[in-house]
Amino acid sequence: MKYILKLSSILFFILFCLSAKAQVDRWQQSVKYEMNIDFDVKKHQYQGIQKCTYTNNSPDTLNRVFYHLYFNAFQPGSMMDTRSQNILDPDGRVGNRIGDLNEKEIGFQKIHSLTMNGTAVKYEHVGTILEVQLSDPILPGMTVNFDMTYTCQVPVQIRRSGRNNKEGVDYSMSQWYPKMAEYDYQGWHANPYVGREFYGIWGDFDVTINIDRDYLVGGTGELNGEAKNIKGNKKQWNFEAKNVHDFVWAADTEYVYETYEAYDGTLIELMYIPGENTTENWKMLGSAMDEVLKYANKHYGKYPYPKYAIIQGGDGGMEYPMATLITGERSFGSLVGVSVHELMHSWYQMVLGTNESLYPWMDEGFTSFASAEIMNHLRSKGILKGEVTDNPHYYSVRGYCRFSQSGYEEALSTHADHYNTNQAYGVASYTKGTVFLQQLNYIMGNDAFRKGMLDYYDQWKFKHPNADDFIRIMERNSGIELDWFKEYFVNT
Repeated sequence: MKYILKLSSILFFILFCLSAKAQVDRWQQSVKYEMNIDFDVKKHQYQGIQKCTYTNNSPDTLNRVFYHLYFNAFQPGSMMDTRSQNILDPDGRVGNRIGDLNEKEIGFQKIHSLTMNGTAVKYEHVGTILEVQLSDPILPGMTVNFDMTYTCQVPVQIRRSGRNNKEGVDYSMSQWYPKMAEYDYQGWHANPYVGREFYGIWGDFDVTINIDRDYLVGGTGELNGEAKNIKGNKKQWNFEAKNVHDFVWAADTEYVYETYEAYDGTLIELMYIPGENTTENWKMLGSAMDEVLKYANKHYGKYPYPKYAIIQGGDGGMEYPMATLITGERSFGSLVGVSVHELMHSWYQMVLGTNESLYPWMDEGFTSFASAEIMNHLRSKGILKGEVTDNPHYYSVRGYCRFSQSGYEEALSTHADHYNTNQAYGVASYTKGTVFLQQLNYIMGNDAFRKGMLDYYDQWKFKHPNADDFIRIMERNSGIELDWFKEYFVNT
């Protein structure tokens, strides 16, 4: 009996130690999308069929669900339009352009039918959100199937997604499908789309795109075999992606497709329109990004996906799982810079998946921090021109200090959609988020800080961490109580 009690005590102590070290493993909702769209390039519209297999891993009973309908933002009078026309410093890419769109230029996503397990459900279009009232509840642990048919119109390129961007790319297809909103320990997150941040459920995507056969298509996921000729003048492209929370694609008749295999086997895909402002720089991009992956994998954690696609398109640079859309007519330094920044979102948004609406600085700021260090490394290797510095974050610190005296600064705890100015959002999310890490490094010491950053990635990947989760990791690695730093830096 004594032996059994002693053994039990030892086992209890071991389990206690392990639980004290481990992070809370939060439940995660799960989705599996099967989507098939038929694209009409003359109308810039497509008909869609979507099957969403949804698993409720929460302890809660769900009586409703929500979908994002992002394209509906590109209509006169939308929340994005109204906000852009009333904010003190509107984004120059948006301005009043949405309000000037005609019926053939707007975007829309119209749902025609929706069933859960074969039974029709009630739904209502409310701007960029589809509110769905369920006939039967989704119980904890239950998996259900939602089947949907819909029609979408691609808006003219204004913000992130759209047709015919300024560099002539035909289709930049982000936020293009009805997307199930996230439900987590804080409840539903069905935020209207005003051009800010994203939050999504990790899952698997099986996407089939039927489009005119002279188009080349690329994006998230891996192509399942070769594109197939189908009826009429169309080809069928089928992509599969595992454990991602979004799916982006792009298409153009003039794209060239090139690949570069990185040192660890990651496939770097490059898609761009050749020309005097693109070809030379894009052909050098693959080897530069190989060096980026070497540095990033060592210092921030291992990139987990088999490929990363850099695709000319969009309105600047915007990150998505396994891919980015960037404008491509840039100098080599600028092309590498934006590619580095968007790739590093793979760590702090695609893998960690923080709720960007509540904590945009935990994505944009951490990404900017890593990007600055990587760009400095590329200069040290001679891949990029420019001075190598002992502190690649100097200009972020200086920029934040100056803005803090302007009277426009708002706390990092501000919801991303609710900053009073775009500049306050930008400085908070990108610049002050960077300074947060730079100051924390000073407090903790570099060795503890670097170990903490790797532990944060390893322990919280695919779990949607928040600010408290991050600071607890850094406390454990430094042995320092850091709540005072987080409270003042984030909430004031």
